[in-house]
Amino acid sequence: MHALRTPEERFADLPDFPFEPYYLEVAAGDGSDTRLRMHYLDEGPRDGEIVLLLHGEPSWSFLYRTMIPVLVAAGKRCIAPDLIGFGRSDKPAERADYSYARHVEWLREALFDDLDLYGITLVCQDWGGLIGLRLVAEHPERFARVVAANTGLPTGDAKLTDAFAAWQRFSQETPTFPVGSIVAGGCRTPLSPEAVAAYDAPFPDETFKAGARAFPLLVPTRPDDPAGPANRRAWERLAHFGKPVLTAFSDGDPITAGGQRVFQEKVPGAAGQPHTTIVGGGHFLQEDRGPQLAAVVADFMAATPTIEGSAK
Repeated sequence: MHALRTPEERFADLPDFPFEPYYLEVAAGDGSDTRLRMHYLDEGPRDGEIVLLLHGEPSWSFLYRTMIPVLVAAGKRCIAPDLIGFGRSDKPAERADYSYARHVEWLREALFDDLDLYGITLVCQDWGGLIGLRLVAEHPERFARVVAANTGLPTGDAKLTDAFAAWQRFSQETPTFPVGSIVAGGCRTPLSPEAVAAYDAPFPDETFKAGARAFPLLVPTRPDDPAGPANRRAWERLAHFGKPVLTAFSDGDPITAGGQRVFQEKVPGAAGQPHTTIVGGGHFLQEDRGPQLAAVVADFMAATPTIEGSAK
C-alpha cells in the first residue's frame, strides 16, 4: 500500500485551531508490514472523562474546534482523531485501499490497542457514527455513553434519502472534489474563506482525495453490501445496549433527516433521555452550532454519571 502524507506547512495558521498534534501508527491491513500514521487531538485533563469526537466525510478534526474548549472547560478530556485518508492522517493513494472494515479496524487499533481508552462518551456525526457505532456494538465495555448527531448505521436493507443518492452521484462524477466547498455547502451558516481553506488543507491535489472519493460508495445501500452483515450484527447488539444514548440531530440536514428515530426506538439506552434537536444546524452542525452541541454533551454527561471504577 502506498500512502501520501500531507506536508505539515499546509496546516500553518489555521483559524481558531491552537491544538497540538499527536500521532500514532496503525497497521495498513493489506497483509504487509506497512504502518499508517494517524493524527489525533488530545485536549483537557488527562484524568477527565473521555469524549471521543469522530468526524465524517470529507471533514477532519478541525470540525470540532469550537466544541473542544466548551468540553475542556467542563473538565472533559477530548480525543479527536483524523480518520485515515483525512486531515493530518496518512492517505492511502488508491480508492481500493479503503473499505468499511478497514476503517473500523484502523480506529479500533488506535483507540484501544494504542491509547487503551475506557469510559468513552462517543460523539459521532456522519461517518463518525458509521464507524464509531460499530465499535460501540463490538466493544461495549469501552463506552459509557453515546451522543448521535446527524448519523446512522445503515445495513443496506432500507432505501437511503434522495439527497444521499444525489451526493453519491456527485462524489463520483465531479472532475474535481472541492472539499472545502462541500463542507460549506453542508452548513446553514456561511463559512469564512479561512475555514473553507482549512478543510481544503489536507488535500494539496486530487491524488490525496482517494479516501474522500471512496467514502460515499462505502455506505451500505443494498442488502448484499459487504458491510451489511457486520452492521446487522451491530444492530442486534445495540438492541441490548443499555448505557445512556442521546440523539442530537439538527433541524436542517436533508441527508439524515429523521434518522434519530431508529436510535430512540431500537436502543434501550435511549429510552427516557432528553433527546434534542439542534435548531439552525445543517449537516455539519458542529460548524453551525458547535458550542451549543458541546453544552448538550456536557449536560448529558453530568446527568448520567458513571459509577466510580466501573469504566474499566
